[in-house]
Amino acid sequence: MPLITAIGASFFLQYTFRGLYGTGFQAYPEAEVLKGRLTIVGISILRTQAVVLVAAALMMLLLYWVVMKTKTGMAMRALSWDKIHAPLFGIDVDRVISLTFAIGTGLAGVAGIFVGLAYPIIDPYMGIMVGWKAFVSAVIGGIGSVTGAVAGGFLLGAVEILSAAYLPSTYRDMIVFGLLLVILLFKPAGLFGMPAQKKV
Repeated sequence: MPLITAIGASFFLQYTFRGLYGTGFQAYPEAEVLKGRLTIVGISILRTQAVVLVAAALMMLLLYWVVMKTKTGMAMRALSWDKIHAPLFGIDVDRVISLTFAIGTGLAGVAGIFVGLAYPIIDPYMGIMVGWKAFVSAVIGGIGSVTGAVAGGFLLGAVEILSAAYLPSTYRDMIVFGLLLVILLFKPAGLFGMPAQKKV
C-alpha cells in the first residue's frame, strides 16, 4: 500500500508541474565552476561527473553512519525489525518514521540536483526512470540494507552498460526490469537482505 501511494503521489506531482510549466524541455542552469574537464591519474572526466561521484560517495557514507552508528539509526533498525514492540524500548514510532521519510526525501532531492547536473535538460518526467531504477537497485541489494542498495546500484549500472554494449540500447530497460523479476522470484529478500522469518 505505501508503494502504490508513493506512485500515485509521484504521478500527481509530475502532472501538476506539467500543467504549471508545460511539457517542453528546459535547460538546467550551468555553473561556471563546473564547466570543463579534470584529468585524474590519466583519466579525463567532466567536472560535473567528478562532483556527482564525490558527493554521492559522501552522502552514502553519511547515511551509513546515521543508520548504523547513531541512536536514531538504531531506532530505525529496531522499527524495521519489530514495529509492534519497539515502543516498549522508548522509541517514538511516529517521530522515527517521519524522520526517516525526511531523510529519504532530502536525499532524493539532492539526487535530483545531481541528475540535473549530469543531464542538464529538465522535463516533467525526468525522474520517472531514475526513481524506478533506484527502487530496482534497492530491491536487488535488499530493502533496508544501505550497503545492499549501493551494491545493487553498481550491479544495475554494470548490467545496463554491458547490455547497451552488446545489444540494442532499446533492450536496456527490459533487461533491468527482467533482472528485478528474477531476483523477486528466486531471492525476494535481495542479495544482502534478510528473510522475514529470520528477523522474527
